[in-house]
Formats: sequence, structure tokens, C-alpha cells
Amino acid sequence: MSTGFEDVPPVVVRRPSSEVVELTVGDATKRNALNRAGWDLLRHTVERIGGDETVRAVVLRGRQGTFCAGSDMTEWLDADMDSVEDSFARMEAAFRAVERCPIPVIAEISGVAAGAGCQLALACDLRYTSTSARIGMPIVRLGINTSPSFAARMVALVGPARARRLLYTGELLDGASAVDEGLVDRAVPEAELAERTEELLTTIVDQPPAAIRAAKAAVATALDHPPPNGTPAVDPETFPASIKGFLGARAHSAPRHRSV
Repeated sequence: MSTGFEDVPPVVVRRPSSEVVELTVGDATKRNALNRAGWDLLRHTVERIGGDETVRAVVLRGRQGTFCAGSDMTEWLDADMDSVEDSFARMEAAFRAVERCPIPVIAEISGVAAGAGCQLALACDLRYTSTSARIGMPIVRLGINTSPSFAARMVALVGPARARRLLYTGELLDGASAVDEGLVDRAVPEAELAERTEELLTTIVDQPPAAIRAAKAAVATALDHPPPNGTPAVDPETFPASIKGFLGARAHSAPRHRSV
């Protein structure tokens, strides 16, 4: 079936039925970390999907068994701070497109959802994960400042005390622990994940579409995520050295995992 949208990596759209859109991110390298162009494409794609009144639900997943490890940090190596700030602005615009999409967006999480990948999952309406997946925000060690928008998404799900612990420590939670903390909605074995997500999508699609859209709008209004407050996205004193150190360590041990 034709998608009605352009399928261009690192964002691919598939429409298995008239009501559901499957949105796959990443190109299967660097654990599906996205560069600036990737975040832009994701934003524009979600906006186009949201404008199609025949779509009733969206499932967002990563390619080849990994959700998204965040942003491609190789773009930040030796970059000026204006370029880094621009990267964060583009990723935040993608998260907000997901939040503002008038139809439910369900995150199907395998592998890892870390840093910006975690924020992408939190921007979705619901999160189903495999028990073996890991999710969290290990950004403080890199001199990345936690924005009010980043914090608000986590606080809305787990409360301020748990959010502080997860943000201060950068802890990555497995699927079962993420459910216990309230960060995700359900954790199942990897082999069952697609089936359980499909069941959720079917339940949503079976409801009156106007009522579902109204419910999403009502929750969004209630949450009222604060806009960015102008604080720089990164600490210019520690960020450049931290990025070089992180990428250097990854190059030595696991050259494909250069993302956060």
C-alpha cells in the first residue's frame, strides 16, 4: 500500500493499513543516532503525517533492533558552539512535532533509547519496550545542560525526585526497571514486542477518531511543557573535551556507537 509520504532514510514511512503509519528512524549505524538533517526530516515527516486526517495512530521504532541512541556526536567534534546549539534546537523541534502531532504516537523501544533518543521516546504518547532494552539520559557527563523541556518530559512521567536521580546519575534502566520507575508503560520479551504494540494500536484505532484526538489535545494542554528558557544547551567549558574523550573511548572499544 502506498504511504502517501516520501520514504527517505534516515526516516522511513510505511503504511500497513489505511489507519496506521509505521515510522522507522535511523540508518542502522551508530545505533540509529540522528544528525541535524535527520532530526529535520523527522520533524517534517511527523508534521505531514499529522496533517493526514485518515491516519489514526503512529508507531515509531528504530531500525534493526535499536530505537535511537540520540544525536550523532561526530557532528559536534571541533564544532563551534553556535553549531552545537543549532543541533539541539533541531532535535527539540522534532520532539515537539511528535508532542504536537494530533494523533497518538507510540514508541516501540528495542536496544537503547539514550540521550536524545530517550527524549524522543518520552515525547511519544505511550512507550512499549523490550525487557532487554535500556533507556535513560546519560548527558551530564558530557557537559550537556538539561533543558527545562528535557526535564519536564521526565518529571511528567516519573515525578521530580526520580527525575532528579535519573538526570543526576545518567542511569540507564532496563525495560522492567523503566516500568517500575514509570518511564515506560509496558515491558515484554523482545520476541513479543511487535505483537503487543500491534494490539495497542488496534485498540486505539478502534476508538472514535475525534475522541482520541480530543484526548491527546486535552493531555497536552494539561501538561503544558515549558518552552526552552534560553539556557545554552551545553557547557562550553567542559563540552568540547568531553565529546573528544567520549568519542575517543568509543573509537577504541566500539567504533559504531558514537552517539548520545
